[in-house]
Formats: sequence, C-alpha cells, structure tokens
Amino acid sequence: MSHVVFFLVPGVHLLDLAGPAQVFSTAADFGHPYTLSYVAEQPQVTSAQGLPLAAVPDWPALGPEDLIVVPGWRAPRLAHGPVVGATALQALRDHHARGGTVASVCAGADALGRAGLLDGRHCTTHHDVQDELALRHPKATVVRDVLFTTDDRVITSAGIASGIDLALHIVATRHGPAVAAQIARDMVVYARRNGHEPQSSAMLRHRSHLDDTVHRAQDLIDTRFDEALPLPVLASAVGVSERTLTRLFTRATGLTPLRYQQTLRLERAEHLISHGATIDTAARTVGFEDPRMLRRLRARTQ
Repeated sequence: MSHVVFFLVPGVHLLDLAGPAQVFSTAADFGHPYTLSYVAEQPQVTSAQGLPLAAVPDWPALGPEDLIVVPGWRAPRLAHGPVVGATALQALRDHHARGGTVASVCAGADALGRAGLLDGRHCTTHHDVQDELALRHPKATVVRDVLFTTDDRVITSAGIASGIDLALHIVATRHGPAVAAQIARDMVVYARRNGHEPQSSAMLRHRSHLDDTVHRAQDLIDTRFDEALPLPVLASAVGVSERTLTRLFTRATGLTPLRYQQTLRLERAEHLISHGATIDTAARTVGFEDPRMLRRLRARTQ
C-alpha cells in the first residue's frame, strides 16, 4: 500500500490538488494500492477558488514507498505566500531522509525549498515565479520551460495542469507506462512528455490523442505485443473494419498497427539486450519468429 499525503496551505489552487489526486485515485480504482489523505496546519483551509477544504493536522506515519505532494497556492510572489510551519517543513525533510519521495505543483516548490530539499537539485515551478524561486533558493538549479523535473526523489512541476503530468510520470515509473496511459485515457487527458528529457516509452509517446477506438486497439497491442495480432483480429476486437482501423490508427499515432507493435517489440528487445540478453533470445522473447527481423529493425534506428 502506498500512501499519498497532500499538504494543503491557505489559498491552495484546486486544480493543483485535484489533478494529482484524481490520477492516484484512478490508479486505486484500477487495482493499484493507493490511499490518499490531506494534512494542513488547521482543520480547514480555503482554496484560491473559495472552496473550503477539510484536512487533519497530524502527519501519518510514512514509509519509503509513500509520497508527499505540496500543491501550489495563489500569490503574486512567492515571498507573499502562506507561512509553512516548522512541523511541516520537518515532515518533508524527514520523509525524504527516510527514502520517501516529495513532490510539488506550481508554487509548492517554494515549500520544498524552505525545507532545504531543492539545494543542489534541479527543479521547476510556474513560469511567473521561476526567477523568484531561483533568487530565493540560489543553491537550486531552476529549469525553465519544462512540465516537471525529477532529481533524487524530489519532483517539481510547473503548475496547474502539469500536476497531472507529474502524477502520471510517478505512476508510469512505479507501474509501467501502460498503466499511466490507461489512467490518462480514463481521465481524457494527454499522456504527455515533460519537454526536457526524451520520452521514455513508446506506449506513452503514441498516446497523445483522444481517439477511443485507437486507444482500445493500443490497449490490446500493449498487453499482447509479443503475440501475433493480425489486423482482422484487432479490427474485430474494437468493432470497426480493417480499413477504418488502419486509417484511424495512422491518423492518431502516425503509425500503422503493425508498425506500432514492432516499435513496442523493438523497445522491449533493446531493454533485454542492454541487460545481457543475446539478440536471438531477445527476438524470441518479444515475439519475433526470425531474429533477422529484429536485426533489420535495429539497423533502421542506428
């Protein structure tokens, strides 16, 4: 069981909170072990949008597998933001020191900075306050124009909707990109890259669309990419003609269904080879009947 604790301050932005909370609660709906709780320095805080939010003042016991998220708040400058008490800052430091992960959305990065967790690390925040964050925490390296950064179990995001990207990244890291793509599809959002590092998985790289028919075909390919999946089988499974599926799939992803499956196979084979497998073994594992096909695909990408 993984516990996600949201630390709320007065003026918290609702979407900074609700976006990541929705990701983790959806993950729980799909059978992954997440529980969510909300901590604040008073029993009730009022959001930036005027909605009162209930919270508890006591921090739960947390382990290395747990996560603390600090959503951002409304303030024209970080220096004018809410006071974060010594107890909360110590809780952030202690959790990270015990091997846990801490994350922030938007101005929440400043709270991590006040706890000393940005020192010597890369971080980001909303573009309106990036310069001020750099001035307030000169030992940090503020990365501009990215959706989120990760550095030694400290994850910071740019703000508002990027909190969803941050949470999807955490899910993808823990449970695989197929799970993150499933959640993104359920939430009807794009499974986006962070804009700084190369996209880590073809499963996410080709999920930035909202075509449900194609998503259902991708779901089938993602889970059975090492099997023979003829186009008639895929088309029948999603309830369209072969011609229609090819047209929709290519329009949404830039690939045919076969090329998408080959991309997944190639990516998995490269992972196996990097961990010591021979080309022949990797080819058989990912579903190629003839290792020469894997060699040809690898040659095209080199």
